[in-house]
Amino acid sequence: MSITTVAFDGDDTLWHNEGLFTMTQERFEALLADHVSADVLHARMLDTERENVAVYGYGVKGFALSMIETAIEVTNGRVDAATIYRILSFAKDQLRHPVELLPGVGDVLTALGGRYQLLLITKGDLFDQESKIARSGLAERFDAIEVVAEKDPPVYARILARHDVDPAAFLMVGNSVRSDVLPVLEIGAQAAHVPYHLTWELEQADAPHEHDGYWELEHIGQVPELVAKLGGTA
Repeated sequence: MSITTVAFDGDDTLWHNEGLFTMTQERFEALLADHVSADVLHARMLDTERENVAVYGYGVKGFALSMIETAIEVTNGRVDAATIYRILSFAKDQLRHPVELLPGVGDVLTALGGRYQLLLITKGDLFDQESKIARSGLAERFDAIEVVAEKDPPVYARILARHDVDPAAFLMVGNSVRSDVLPVLEIGAQAAHVPYHLTWELEQADAPHEHDGYWELEHIGQVPELVAKLGGTA
């Protein structure tokens, strides 16, 4: 079956995102340098995020709450209000940061738009994701936009059913093997991995190189060529 629908992830696929988390993490580590080493703080923060993601979900707000919790833990409850205020200011700076598109995104959407059904499927806090989509200027380039709390096989299956898409005619494009590749392959669709130079530890997973539906690209500009290779038709 030919590809009729191409979906794109948002963060670190269409626009830069993980670098902002890395920047905030570095500011957080500098803020608490008198209390704990950067390596220890990084490990404690990751453990806290791993525990909290099921409660707060993904995004800057959950990240900020995890920073505050970690700060309380590593200082044995002695962290002061001024430090908490600084942590909150870090999160606000991140939420207000301009959205910067990755190279080639506009050209790819122009090449595919009008010929294929284009979906944006992005994961995270609804308010934050909607704000980034609006600021990206890309909203009108998609036939539909889905903001989800998690990306797993049932979520993808529901999205495809809602848009009347056969999995065999669906290609997902994203930077995360864990979120944009593995669950998509599980429902019988195809997935193109476009690696980003930074990957959050909780999103890391082994690439399924032996799977017939898995494609690894060097950059997003190769997507139209892949669609054509897969027998895409308007």
